[in-house]
Amino acid sequence: MPPTLASLVHHSALKLTVRAGEDRLDVPVRWAHVSELADPVPYMEGGELLLITALKLDAENPEAMRRYVRRLVGAGVVGLGFAVGVNYEDIPTALVDAAAEEGLPLLEVPRRTPFLAISKAVSAAIAADQYRAVTAGFAAQRELTKQALTDGPEGLLAALASQVDGWAALYDASGAVVATAPEWAGRRAARLTADVERLRERPAPASSVVGGPEHEDRVELHTLGTGRRPRAALAVGTAAALGTAERYAVHSAIALLTLTTERSRSLHAAEQRVGAAVLRMLLAGEPDHARAVAGDLYGGLLDAPFRVIVAEAAPVSAARVVDSGARVALTKASAAVLAAASDTHGDPLGALTEIVESAAARAGEAVLVVPEGEGEAARLVVLATDGGAAVAACADYAAALEAARAGDVPEPPGGVGEDELVVGLSAPAGPIAAAAAYKQAEQALSVARRRGRVCVEHEQLAAGSVLPLLADDAVKAFADGLLRALHEHDATGRGDLVASLRAWLSRHGQWDAAAADLGVHRHTLRYRMRRVEEILGRSLDDADVRMELWLALKATSGE
Repeated sequence: MPPTLASLVHHSALKLTVRAGEDRLDVPVRWAHVSELADPVPYMEGGELLLITALKLDAENPEAMRRYVRRLVGAGVVGLGFAVGVNYEDIPTALVDAAAEEGLPLLEVPRRTPFLAISKAVSAAIAADQYRAVTAGFAAQRELTKQALTDGPEGLLAALASQVDGWAALYDASGAVVATAPEWAGRRAARLTADVERLRERPAPASSVVGGPEHEDRVELHTLGTGRRPRAALAVGTAAALGTAERYAVHSAIALLTLTTERSRSLHAAEQRVGAAVLRMLLAGEPDHARAVAGDLYGGLLDAPFRVIVAEAAPVSAARVVDSGARVALTKASAAVLAAASDTHGDPLGALTEIVESAAARAGEAVLVVPEGEGEAARLVVLATDGGAAVAACADYAAALEAARAGDVPEPPGGVGEDELVVGLSAPAGPIAAAAAYKQAEQALSVARRRGRVCVEHEQLAAGSVLPLLADDAVKAFADGLLRALHEHDATGRGDLVASLRAWLSRHGQWDAAAADLGVHRHTLRYRMRRVEEILGRSLDDADVRMELWLALKATSGE
């Protein structure tokens, strides 16, 4: 504890006597300062014990003393020491009354006690308090280091909460709560997510203090990491401002968590290399070897059905085609993850990586993320547990981007960059079928790219219709070429071969039904179908020809 007026009064060598303000002696003293100026306020910082002999004061003038004491109190002076037996044999009544009125502690300093002795006592007490704080800080650092090495970040948070007599919370790069200590602080930490997100927008390292009527306590927020973008954030909640020892503990925790974060990045790179090897073995049809290499790191992922996600960044199209039938209702989570796109500075694959890894970490599930290629050929391959948090986070993010593209919600600040995310998702599979799942994800990715969609699941293709695939420009070009001669014939006014062909095919070659649909005699329809065969040079008895003609009609009809 820093020195107080009470500790100075009880100092046996100083022999101080309290003449006013007896109820305010527990105020800390920052320094003892001697000044005989009539107005020393410009030279005060607050927290001082002012020592005077009243050399230049009209100490017996009640009005002058009231003004003098009032200014001292306004400047934050915590006490006034008056030396008797120098200019006055006793403290003038006017000064005693003024100090009592303002509640300013007034100490009588005997002639045999020099001001220097009081200054030394204050200085020694401050030094002793600082030494105790530094010693406590080093002890806290040792304890925090021990907990970090034995129990990881969770143990470190528990030790920190104990050191500051409060609570502590760790947030990941997305602003989600990763761990809290004690456990009851989880709800308080969750309410600070918006404050953490605002802090991450500032240049690192950054910190802020949160408090006010809506908070039960005073909370300090600090970013963690050595790079331009913070990798995590620390929150420390206490009932009052931190003391010196507590400040040492918080700084030690920041250093240790930053070290852990940077070490995690190196481990993450090593894990990615192992993950790439596991993926290659799975795609090569060697699930047993893949399982052996995966070990405890990815073994759990291979024990349950997983999905393969293949993603790439595609240039923003001028048309930004949106399939209105594919819009997905936004959840709170999908609206929140839009911020990740701006945080990754227009890197869609980086945003997706951060989102699925953060979701998997929070859920305690394994996820395999492997970057492939570089530059425009860059892709991302993800193996994630079917029905798990990582797959759900990917779907939420895709839904949010889809809604932003459709104008249902605003895009994140600065947009989503020059490239847009395109994702293909396989059906659930196991290690033996990994290669097939990878192919499914690639097929879904191809369809998403053609349709102008953010994400397409392979199961949607199997459950849906093949007709949307006919929107491809190459298919339309083929259809136009196949039917061009018939359209040219009809343009001369010599018949309606295209409509007749459509009616006949839709009725599966039933002459009477098709003729009735057209309002013509069946012999007329038979004549027209012979003309179709003559013009195209192909027989309608061939099932492949009928299939091609039907798809060509569908591709050019706008249906």
